[in-house]
Amino acid sequence: MQIGIRLHDVAKGTIEERAQIAASQGFACAHIALSKLCDYRMTLPELTPGWAMYLRHVFEREQLDIAVLGCYLNLATPDLEALRKNQDTYKAHLRFASLLGCGVVGTETGAPNTAYKFEEACHTEGALQTFITNLRPVVEYAEKCGVILALEPVYKHIMWNPAQTRKVLDAIDSPNLQIIFDPVNLLDVSNYERREEIFAEALQTFGTEIAMIHLKDFQIQDGKLLACAPGTGCMDYDLILKYAKEHKPYIHATLENTTPENAVFSREFLQKRYELV
Repeated sequence: MQIGIRLHDVAKGTIEERAQIAASQGFACAHIALSKLCDYRMTLPELTPGWAMYLRHVFEREQLDIAVLGCYLNLATPDLEALRKNQDTYKAHLRFASLLGCGVVGTETGAPNTAYKFEEACHTEGALQTFITNLRPVVEYAEKCGVILALEPVYKHIMWNPAQTRKVLDAIDSPNLQIIFDPVNLLDVSNYERREEIFAEALQTFGTEIAMIHLKDFQIQDGKLLACAPGTGCMDYDLILKYAKEHKPYIHATLENTTPENAVFSREFLQKRYELV
């Protein structure tokens, strides 16, 4: 397992400086969200082939893989003009990724409103079918680019549990559509006590399509589930790490919700657990 970090979670600096820091802290790969790392607007004109090739060389110098290029736009928005712009931006990221040499373009599955906020309709069949319809042309473009688009199931979004995830994968039926597995994102205050059951169901339902893993922890405070750095909360990672060890050789696994002060602790914590499972 190749453990990495979200580049915007390391100490502040330029992309070049952050890549150096991540490498110096012992990370093997990075999740990059360009909108959080620079002042450029992440629209079509800025995502040039030259910039992609430049960044590729930056990460090669540091011997860092780019595990994920993030593009988190709402593909279920009812605003048709915004939808078209979002689809075009996804396509631009896919073109960029083909030159960048990254593992996947990563995204989540949105909400059926313009605010991209949770509402009960997120968990309806209608929202799921809207998302599938709007996702289809993006995946077709991913196929043309030879790039993997990876969806991340999230409890408060449309693809919120293993069953809904399987429906999306089966409906699109493309080898270029895979999964980012973030176990904590499948949890909520209403179900976290069943987390081992939920994780096992997820691995059984879409394990084959897991392209990379996000690793964070969680705590329950004042009736809310709050994400935190790995090794600082309630998570038992053994089931996920054992599955990765047995079925996903050299998989990229990036940490989330770390700070510059605890990132190395979290990496070492997970590496020790990985060695023991």
